Amino acid sequence: MQRLTMLVNPNGQWVLPGSPEFLDVLGDPDPDYDAELFAVKNQGFIRFSVVGQRLIEIELHPRNVALPALLAIQHQLQSSEIKLFLIKYLTTEWQSEITSSPEQAIRRLSQLCAPEFVEASRDRFIIEPLDYSTLLADDTNSLRLMAQKWRISFGHFDTGVISFAAEHNLLPRLIVIGVNPKTGSEPVFRFIGDAHASWLDEKDRFSALGQKMENVPDKEYTLWAAEFYKDVARTGQPRYDRISATIRRRSKPYQTTYDRLMLPWRTNSDEVLVTVCNRRPPATNAQVPSYSDSLSSNSINSAKSS
Repeated sequence: MQRLTMLVNPNGQWVLPGSPEFLDVLGDPDPDYDAELFAVKNQGFIRFSVVGQRLIEIELHPRNVALPALLAIQHQLQSSEIKLFLIKYLTTEWQSEITSSPEQAIRRLSQLCAPEFVEASRDRFIIEPLDYSTLLADDTNSLRLMAQKWRISFGHFDTGVISFAAEHNLLPRLIVIGVNPKTGSEPVFRFIGDAHASWLDEKDRFSALGQKMENVPDKEYTLWAAEFYKDVARTGQPRYDRISATIRRRSKPYQTTYDRLMLPWRTNSDEVLVTVCNRRPPATNAQVPSYSDSLSSNSINSAKSS
């Protein structure tokens, strides 16, 4: 069966196997080994093969793939008329998955190549991943309405999203973050609801709009949170967590526990809008918000134990 193979280099450029462009990045003009496999395993290349007119094979080492290479492959899949995709990827060993639609292949590649980061590495911020599927089935959870709105809108943001949040009393608890996965620029605040006055003073809430997330009193907290926003924007997948945090304010530190729903919304530009909506956990598990005079070890231990 006829097979056509191309490679995408870490800069997102398509090259032919054995071509001068490929060998230049490989750094070996006369390889006596499987140069394509070496480039995939060690140099962040992605191998893209069309087998006949029925199957596309994609081979990659997700840990080494750069964003431009991933975007080049996803762009190619969007225009593909082939409906069967085999994804081969390396973890500790080679694994393979098959899917039957370009959309599913694009989504799975995003998941595989999502950047890894330590989620609970800082003493003041504790994260507990929650099951997103249980949220969709919980009629008592106010965040479920926002998740349903995202689903029926197919993840596309328009003015109706804000109207919907206001109608269902979610707007005060809403934050909208702008992220551009293509440029890798830092997220910026687009909207901050009034209920976030608990950890962000009114002056800071106003001045933060349109600014990078580091321009607030607790820079460490917002930069920690920004990693999750970038991850959601890049993968296109929602995320649902329980957070325990001690947040620095201009006055006194604020200690809190909350459930956080993050949803990625496509726009007419390269910017992805990530909505962040919070709620207090059920009373049986909730930690009562409090203020403390200092960030003592007692307050940190209290946050950890919640």
